[in-house]
Amino acid sequence: MFSHVTIGSNDLGVAKPFYDALLAPLGLVRRMDFPNGVGYGQAGGRPQLWVVSPIDRKSATAGNGITIGLDAADRPAVDAAHKAAMAAGARDEGAPGIRAHYHPNYYGAYLRDPDGNKICIVCHKPG
Repeated sequence: MFSHVTIGSNDLGVAKPFYDALLAPLGLVRRMDFPNGVGYGQAGGRPQLWVVSPIDRKSATAGNGITIGLDAADRPAVDAAHKAAMAAGARDEGAPGIRAHYHPNYYGAYLRDPDGNKICIVCHKPG
């Protein structure tokens, strides 16, 4: 359904190592690097998640009600990505666990990146 998702950052020097750490357990790697941004995707694939400085040169801001959901292959990958993000400077918004109010197999974790963007890491498969 989506071609790509773009996340704004005010400090790419902080954002790049943060997203490198967060995305590695999910099998996503840095695919492209530009002066104003970086693109992540699967090895051999095209970038589908971009972290960029806003083109209009205004400050990047986190949107209220916006969450970027990242799919994990399994529950250990959710745990590993959350742990890596926390070590890289994330703010916890909900530790890994079942969110049965979504569905019985929804295993997710929530965090904020260094710019305040809300990120969900989720596995929809049974444990």
